[in-house]
Amino acid sequence: MTKPKLTSELCKVLSTAVAFLLLASCSSSGSLLPSKLDPLTAVTITYSKAPLVFYRNESGRAAHARDYVHLGPLEVNRSGTYSYYLWLGIWNTMQDARGDEPRDGFDAIVVFADGEPLPLEIAGWTPAAIGASEHAYMKPVASAADAYYAVTVDQLRMIAEATDLRVQSTGPQGKSYEPWDSQASAKASLTAFLSASVY
Repeated sequence: MTKPKLTSELCKVLSTAVAFLLLASCSSSGSLLPSKLDPLTAVTITYSKAPLVFYRNESGRAAHARDYVHLGPLEVNRSGTYSYYLWLGIWNTMQDARGDEPRDGFDAIVVFADGEPLPLEIAGWTPAAIGASEHAYMKPVASAADAYYAVTVDQLRMIAEATDLRVQSTGPQGKSYEPWDSQASAKASLTAFLSASVY
């Protein structure tokens, strides 16, 4: 009778230890790396909790006019097939509610990572471009335009490891966007994203 009691108590101790380990691992990666199952398409999307923020001063238009670009990675898991994207949330302090203007020049972009150009073509302007039915990232403002660009893990790694980053829109009036500040939490989130990626 003593032996089953010891086994039962040992099982409880082991179960508790496993639960604590699982909670610890979830809290360490989950705080920086959320994921969601798309309710309609059933793809699993993993993304960064804190996107990088870039800006361009447009004080020539108005005293406090600025253009902004929020940039975040996405991993899309379609039943074990993985694709990677960059999401851009594009907006400015002068735009109206239509949200048309921020798309100009963003059919293609170039991300400069320590001077190395990474040219990217638009995959689409809606979550459908990545096989999703809803946004992973919250729009910075309601009138922001969303853009999705296919990337490789190596390109994401170059962005994460770069000390000097810049985003350049293209077209006849291409604009350059600089980092808003040091963005330590966004960089930590991007590093966590890459650490958890399949490749």
